[in-house]
Amino acid sequence: MYTHQKNVITAGQPLTPDSKVLVMVHGRGATAQSILELANHLPVEGFALFAPQAAQHSWYPYSFMAPADQNQPALDSALEQLDDLVNSLLAQGVKSENIYLLGFSQGACLSSEYATRHAKRYGGLLLFTGGLIGQQLETSNYQEDFAGTPVLITTGDPDPHVPVSRVEETVAMMEKMGAKVTQKIYKGRPHTILQEEINLAKEILSPATVS
Repeated sequence: MYTHQKNVITAGQPLTPDSKVLVMVHGRGATAQSILELANHLPVEGFALFAPQAAQHSWYPYSFMAPADQNQPALDSALEQLDDLVNSLLAQGVKSENIYLLGFSQGACLSSEYATRHAKRYGGLLLFTGGLIGQQLETSNYQEDFAGTPVLITTGDPDPHVPVSRVEETVAMMEKMGAKVTQKIYKGRPHTILQEEINLAKEILSPATVS
């Protein structure tokens, strides 16, 4: 059951201050509805699900490794759209440690850039084939603390859009800022999400309880 709000599709459980929330960010050419279908493969039965929709199905026009000004003003608009959504959740009483961000490809790049510019203790970041945005990393944008946030970040080797080198730069930055990162590079993997990646995401979404 999908509910449409302004530029956002919601699904899953009704939102309450005690909710766990998964924000799902689609890739270039895709839709909010298509990324929500990934939830069928994840242990999110108790989550409220939110999927923002990009204008013209793209968050910004060029490669995420193009000079940042070439992707303006779309990039700032996309980051603001994600910030508005997260801030609306926080304003409704949801704790940041109960907010999880998931993205694939361009959506993973946007999610990683947003979260690292607004680092705090999130429930987790699930970054399927993505990394921080820009020709070079603008380290002055990344000043806060992830406070132990678990992160999964992946790519193929080679991947047509996301080079291993940028994933490694992203991991280094996130770890410096206090994230606990799992990095996976898959030799010869096509630009997709493997079952192993889904299994690793499950560990972050429903960590084993310690008795």
